[in-house]
Amino acid sequence: MRSKLTAVAVLGGLAVSAAPAAAQVFNDGIPDGYTCLGSCGTSAANGVVTLAPGGGAQYGYVTTNGGTSSNINVLGITGTTNGSLLTSTGFTASAGQTLSFAFNFVTSDGAGFADYAFARLLSGESATTLFTARTTPGGNTVPGFGLPPVAPGVTVNPATVTVTPGAPMFAALGGSSGTCYATGCGFTGWVLASYVVPTAGTYQLQLGVANFSDTAYQTALAFDFATGEGGVPTVPDPSVVPEPGTVLLT
Repeated sequence: MRSKLTAVAVLGGLAVSAAPAAAQVFNDGIPDGYTCLGSCGTSAANGVVTLAPGGGAQYGYVTTNGGTSSNINVLGITGTTNGSLLTSTGFTASAGQTLSFAFNFVTSDGAGFADYAFARLLSGESATTLFTARTTPGGNTVPGFGLPPVAPGVTVNPATVTVTPGAPMFAALGGSSGTCYATGCGFTGWVLASYVVPTAGTYQLQLGVANFSDTAYQTALAFDFATGEGGVPTVPDPSVVPEPGTVLLT
């Protein structure tokens, strides 16, 4: 029988100022001004989650381990039980500007317990889906089935992704690290997404992960991007591969 786990953790938020081009957002932890519901954090390379391509010394993550059940189901997915949301401070973007992000979906859950993760770009009352991932035995994990479609103008590389199967080691999964419940466990590796902003405005980035059907066997989403001029999230050119043991910023 699957055991049940419930917990709540909240990180408060402060404000982010413009940072120099190519400064990685998570090198010094969750930035001031980012607001977390549930459990969020930063990590250096850990277990199956390496540093992001061209990324910094740390990446951010959200995890269902220590997640909350309050105000977490922003996608309206029936069966959602608990999870975590990290929302950035506002930043301005101009029309035609490209925002780029790196994601890595890691799950210890499988078969019938379809945990999921997502990234959205918020503007007022509207939300643009940039990325989705979901536990999917024998199928594509990215984009996630049964989740809102990725918006037009979003490019995901690779376009569809299956997990590297097994019991993933990742500290953010807590006691579920190194465990697996049936087919579907594993990690996607880093997936790159980019979005051409159609309209100038002020935006926020929201990253989330959720347990489905129960609160056991945890799932996490790791992510990385840089802070460009004006605080706009970007990541370096994905075609640039760092040399072993180095980090390359463009």
